[in-house]
Amino acid sequence: MSAARRAFLAGDRPDDILIYLREDGVADPDRLADLGERTAEGVALVLPGPKGREAFESATGLDPMSFAGQAMDTDGHVHRDATGGDCPDGDGPEHDARFVFAFAEARNTDVGGQYAEGDVVHAYAACDCGTTYSEKWVAGDG
Repeated sequence: MSAARRAFLAGDRPDDILIYLREDGVADPDRLADLGERTAEGVALVLPGPKGREAFESATGLDPMSFAGQAMDTDGHVHRDATGGDCPDGDGPEHDARFVFAFAEARNTDVGGQYAEGDVVHAYAACDCGTTYSEKWVAGDG
């Protein structure tokens, strides 16, 4: 795992965006790998917030905050390395995550719950079957 992704998942890069794009859904994975990190099945990028949102929209054709708003309606499991997830509608190859969009929110004791425990990673995934889902966790857990 790259130092940038490790730092993001630890909550050390709260102004950045993490994007995972499965290789078969990207037109030029080699070009993206030059900007990020090649994983077993795709590319993970950690980019400054505005640039990350722009890159996500360019790669997927979706507004990242609209996508997040839709995905947050369904609870699912996003892998803690942010390179996939477990679709709540099933398993098997037709239920692989095509992409993940994630950001971190700084610890906030006034809010309570997870937010009082530490920085919280918010992750949103899109499955091949069309289901979108989300999960949030305290950075560094798992």
